[in-house]
Amino acid sequence: MNALTLVFAALCVFAIGYRFYGIFFTKKVLGINDARLTPAVTMADGHDYVKTNKYVLFGHHFAAIAAAGPLIGPVLAAQFGYLPGALWILVGCVLGGCVHDTVVLFASVRHKGRSLAYIASQEVGKATGSVAGFAVLFILLLTLAGLSIAVVNAMHNSPWGTFTVFATIPIAIIMGVYMQHAPGGGVVGGSIIGVVLLALAIIVGPYIASSPFWSSIFNMSRPTIAVTIPIYGFVASVLPVWLLLCPRDYLSTYLKVGTIGALAIGIFWVHPQLVMPALTSFDAGGGPIIHGPVFPFLFITIACGALSGFHAIIGSGTTPKMLDSEHNLLFVGFGAMLMEGFVAIMALIAACVLVPADYFAINTPVAVFAKLGMTPVDLNSLAQAVGENIQGRPGGAVSLAVGMAHIFSSIPVMSHLMAYWYHFAIMFEAVFILTAVDAGTRVGRFFLQEMIGQVIPKFREKHWVPGILFTSAIFTFAWGYFVYTGNISTIWPLFGMSNQLLAAVSLLIGTTMIIRMGRARYAWTTAVPGLAMVGITFWAGYLQITGTYLPKGLYLLASLAVIILVLMAIVIVGTVRRWMELLGIKAPVVDNYGDKVLEVVPE
Repeated sequence: MNALTLVFAALCVFAIGYRFYGIFFTKKVLGINDARLTPAVTMADGHDYVKTNKYVLFGHHFAAIAAAGPLIGPVLAAQFGYLPGALWILVGCVLGGCVHDTVVLFASVRHKGRSLAYIASQEVGKATGSVAGFAVLFILLLTLAGLSIAVVNAMHNSPWGTFTVFATIPIAIIMGVYMQHAPGGGVVGGSIIGVVLLALAIIVGPYIASSPFWSSIFNMSRPTIAVTIPIYGFVASVLPVWLLLCPRDYLSTYLKVGTIGALAIGIFWVHPQLVMPALTSFDAGGGPIIHGPVFPFLFITIACGALSGFHAIIGSGTTPKMLDSEHNLLFVGFGAMLMEGFVAIMALIAACVLVPADYFAINTPVAVFAKLGMTPVDLNSLAQAVGENIQGRPGGAVSLAVGMAHIFSSIPVMSHLMAYWYHFAIMFEAVFILTAVDAGTRVGRFFLQEMIGQVIPKFREKHWVPGILFTSAIFTFAWGYFVYTGNISTIWPLFGMSNQLLAAVSLLIGTTMIIRMGRARYAWTTAVPGLAMVGITFWAGYLQITGTYLPKGLYLLASLAVIILVLMAIVIVGTVRRWMELLGIKAPVVDNYGDKVLEVVPE
């Protein structure tokens, strides 16, 4: 099938979903009301609660939710063929992901911009909220580990790629210092500095790789990279946000939107064929990348791009504190998720334009690929064109970069630039991931400070340096251990399982709020995808524990999986009980805005 057909289908499905289902969900189901002023207006403090233009907020929200998940997950799922992943992204994004993101954002706005754990404590019960808080902490650990492993596999023993990625750190710092101290904020100047220095880093890359001195510095082994990334996460989490986190996030937004837009244009120009078959022989299980069958493992492999619980952390974090009107829930919540779905489709296409044997040669260890009985077709020529050894680099990042470079270099005027496109794509992916690493580590540190602060109050002081250093070190060591000892086949399914369980729980908590507001007739919009993901994810978790972790002696990962399943089961049971209580209330009451609800939640 021609890739352009899939791009056209995605644009049509997403446009129809936004125009009809999105409007129905926000107006009929949620009952948005512009008379209800948002926290950005009623609690404005010029620091966290800031009324923000909807286009600016859309950019912030998209940059925050679109980490490496929509890039890596679809590439790994290409093992099953292009059809399962494409269907899940198209259908799941509209009926699951967009609904999830919008209802969480709506709930947080109605609860003064508070977190998902707080919303759960108010809508369901305090015990449920506490358990949800612990579950989020575990999921953050696995998220950072799963994303970081993809970078490790892409960067090890690649001087050009490693140099390019490392160069983004001082570039972001330079931008941060300039924008912090330049008159008027220096946003334009900082942007120019960032773009120019990034271009120079890519151009200088081949000279670094060919230099015996510099090559020896940046030619790092896998264990070295696996230690270096957590160290970066620790440093980034304790530095002021304006120095590294904010400029990197700002820079990544340009890279994300610009690169995906360029890739779409490249597909329209080149019209590449999807060489990967619609379905492969690994659909029943036993695949070299993801060992389980396509159902249910597809739904935890594409953990972002269709539905993602990680978005609930963002949707109940910074974004609800900046939304200027409930009317813009559709544009920001629903719209940004559709944009991420389009990113996922682009990633799937980039993987599926590769010859299947070449795809598996890149995404499996050499010893594993040797047992598949496949013969690479274009692997050697691709490796020569990009100037790297690309075989045996599992994790999705390298095959995605090769696929993107292949599409770009197929444009006549760019046929000799494949090596530069490849390393640009590696940097593009790494910036995605490192942005999530430093932001996620910082959020994890906040969680630990709050938890320890319940026993040692001193830890609640946000500016107490010993507390910041201690909690950052503990949290970084925890996820860094999984990066150092794990691999993509074991960590990614666990991350996907926990991520999708959080998404399911978020949908069920949103359902609780919809029922409480007297809109039980519309509760199916969130309850059906939520309950479906509960069943699918628990099944996948059981298969992963009994089929992979226990047989291979991975008892720590098995224990973590069991803990997450138990925590989520507690939240789910508490939520369903709350539904029964609310549905038993016959006499509605009137809230402060004159709306009839089953029960008023105290503010």
